[in-house]
Amino acid sequence: MVSRGMGLIRPHGRKLSALHRVVDSASILLALVAAAYIYDGQMSSTRWIAALLAVIYFQLAGEVLHVYASWRTYTLRQELSELAMAGIIVGALLAMTGYLTKTSDHFSRTVMVTWAALNMTVLALQRIVIRTALQELRARGHNSRLVAIAGAGDTARRVAARLMAANTLGLRPVGFFDDNVPVGTIPGPDSDLAVAGDLDDLVWQAKDGAVDYIYIALPLVREKEIMMLIQKLSDTTASVFFVPDFFAFEMLQARLADINGMPVVSVFETPFLGLDGWLKRAEDLLIATIGVVITSPIMLAIAIGVKLSSPGPVLFRQRRYGLSGKVVEVWKFRTMTVTEDGEEVPQAQRDDPRVTPFGAFLRRMSLDELPQFFNVLQGSMSVVGPRPHAVAHNEQYRGLVPGYMLRHKVKPGITGWAQVNGWRGETETIEKMKKRVEYDLYYIRNWSLLLDFKIVAMTVVIVPWQPGTY
Repeated sequence: MVSRGMGLIRPHGRKLSALHRVVDSASILLALVAAAYIYDGQMSSTRWIAALLAVIYFQLAGEVLHVYASWRTYTLRQELSELAMAGIIVGALLAMTGYLTKTSDHFSRTVMVTWAALNMTVLALQRIVIRTALQELRARGHNSRLVAIAGAGDTARRVAARLMAANTLGLRPVGFFDDNVPVGTIPGPDSDLAVAGDLDDLVWQAKDGAVDYIYIALPLVREKEIMMLIQKLSDTTASVFFVPDFFAFEMLQARLADINGMPVVSVFETPFLGLDGWLKRAEDLLIATIGVVITSPIMLAIAIGVKLSSPGPVLFRQRRYGLSGKVVEVWKFRTMTVTEDGEEVPQAQRDDPRVTPFGAFLRRMSLDELPQFFNVLQGSMSVVGPRPHAVAHNEQYRGLVPGYMLRHKVKPGITGWAQVNGWRGETETIEKMKKRVEYDLYYIRNWSLLLDFKIVAMTVVIVPWQPGTY
């Protein structure tokens, strides 16, 4: 029998959840009081009514969006996204209430906007602080939950490795359970976790309350055993998660969806759906606008330099694959004596005779990319994303590098994760292109606003001094 660790917080989980709701409600009320006193120093009866309605609406939205669900299996990004969505729903419901009751004229827009900003900031900071405190507790072994893993194959070992690496989640694996592997066996050299019993042992421990979470990581060929196990576990209070073995494949933004109630799993999907798509576009517009304003004098000087240094147009336009593989026209300052855009486009090489002396300087400092800020404002590119390749190069590599075209599940970028990590310039070998694609796909799988800002900062500080660009 596995010993049961109660932790410091576990016995009071429901009380703490209720307390969290009370604290959120108080934050909403106090945020409006602060906004009102900043504006005119008054809290009228209509404002108190609005505050109470906001509390009710937030609690209802929180239930629908699982704002108060367990944080162990939710990332901070997921939680803040749901929090933002709850705030949008509350704002919409308040606006609708004001319209239907014809009381919207009683509310200052300044007060309402200030209230919303203060409220969402406080709620977000509160969650960050709580998460940080809980992670520290869990890292020290407190407030833990016991996890059993059904299966002892490759998928099961990956689940165990992920759980043991993320000790701040407070999820402590107790062992594998499998009918086909003897008790005490350690399934692989990369694991210290042993097989603790068979599937019947797992069911008994779940009924006994000895485990909190169960991850079913049996191969799909054992479908009957999986169905029987799930049926037996329905008679327990353990939280059960199914980890299909097709997650062994390198999937892109895999997520659950449904078709009229039938669950499906996306295999290759863009991360920029819904709120994340809006955030990404807002980020692009903000950074590109600032970029154009700051670099306008530099772009003017470069345009003059290009014109004076060699005959030909100032801007070079080349067809490249964009979002969903659609051809877009990317703008750059001309750095060569030619403007090639045909079926074959030779990559620039060291001491390439096509590159002008002024163009070599622009390419080394990545200043030839500055006109692409206008591509971003136009909507065909992002500030950060996989760098676009010429159409001829795409057709060459798509059949040679697995997953190559998955780069086009997002808009191409002026800079990207591959570039700031040194994978830029000539790709004279397939291995170099494979590494570039590997970094691009990592970016798509792990996208966040913070990662984008990190890449922009690294581009400014590191990229101009990197070797390998001709």
